[in-house]
Amino acid sequence: MNIQTVFERTEKKYIITLNQRKKLLDAIRDHIREDEYGESTICSLYFDTDSYRMIRTSMEKPVYKEKLRLRSYSTPKHDSNVFLELKKKYNGVVYKRRRTLKYDTAMEYINSGELPDDSQIMREIDWAMKYYDGLKPKMFIAYDRTAYYCKTDRDLRITFDRNVRFRSTDLDLAKGSFGEVILDRQSCIMEIKALKSMPLWLTETLDSLGVFPGSFSKYGTAYKITEERQQNTIMNGGKNCA
Repeated sequence: MNIQTVFERTEKKYIITLNQRKKLLDAIRDHIREDEYGESTICSLYFDTDSYRMIRTSMEKPVYKEKLRLRSYSTPKHDSNVFLELKKKYNGVVYKRRRTLKYDTAMEYINSGELPDDSQIMREIDWAMKYYDGLKPKMFIAYDRTAYYCKTDRDLRITFDRNVRFRSTDLDLAKGSFGEVILDRQSCIMEIKALKSMPLWLTETLDSLGVFPGSFSKYGTAYKITEERQQNTIMNGGKNCA
């Protein structure tokens, strides 16, 4: 399978019910095809500073923001392929650069800072690691994704993420995809990712079902929950009341 390493596209998010998802898929079935991964469990380690500089900046919704993460499809073994990704968003357009590495190689880089190769993408990732000074895994996010692409335009993708969960300890992809659920189990996050504008058949279907764009940051939500619990613990004299 060809692995794409550079992306440029717009991404729109929608929080929808599973019933809305079924109606949408029924309505657009002739236009889409399930992608090669089918349904998969996506696991990501998000990097940040001890002060959570990257996610705090992102939550302020600036014109430019970026995230760094290590991603796998299912729980990786030592020789599994994983993706070290630098995701930037500027003026509504998403730019993503990712390097495919073996899991052991990625962890060696994270722990030692020694570049596994001298590729352009790896240098860009390493620059971000040094620029933010002290980046390390700070949050684990997992979810179950089903992905589709348009039969006539492979750049148009529609994904549905369910069972979004997180943990702020055991920050190792190899330890499994367990975590605390942070999205209603009867809801999912739909993302429409496109290089060009959405086709008429899709916009008309969304309108007819009353599906409108929303906002939901998986890492941002997990961060807010974690911070609120820490503040509650401090206010209660060190007793964890979560």
